[in-house]
Amino acid sequence: MDLRKLKTLIDLVSESNISELEITEAEGKVRIVKSAPVAAGVALPTGQPAVALAPVATAASAAAASAESAVPAAPTGYVVKSPMVGTFYRASSPGGKPLVEVGQQVKEGEAVCIIEAMKIMNEIETDHGGTITKVMAENGQAVEFGQPLFVIE
Repeated sequence: MDLRKLKTLIDLVSESNISELEITEAEGKVRIVKSAPVAAGVALPTGQPAVALAPVATAASAAAASAESAVPAAPTGYVVKSPMVGTFYRASSPGGKPLVEVGQQVKEGEAVCIIEAMKIMNEIETDHGGTITKVMAENGQAVEFGQPLFVIE
């Protein structure tokens, strides 16, 4: 399947109310799944890696939101930032107890959250000890490289 046809299918799924589209052709099989309004997952023909795509409108609104959030004063204390792009999770399993809570003491090297990137769960450890004073990301939210996750004092 050529790239233009694949792009057209992705646009069709992202602009419509359908959540999943699967097409089988002689060259292979393509399955496009829209998991949430934030991003859509695309499975390419067998043997090729999956790719995550974000709609243009979402990227523009995210840029506007980050510009608005940059206006308030920077938090005091040490900021734990995301070392990668992915999905932020506070707990190690759905419905599980969060790894850390506001007011909890943490030690250097202690896991504070999990970021899922390319279907791999990565434990994020703090490189600074102290007390968690603020959680700056929402559970299940997509995070960018360098985005603040926690404030430790």
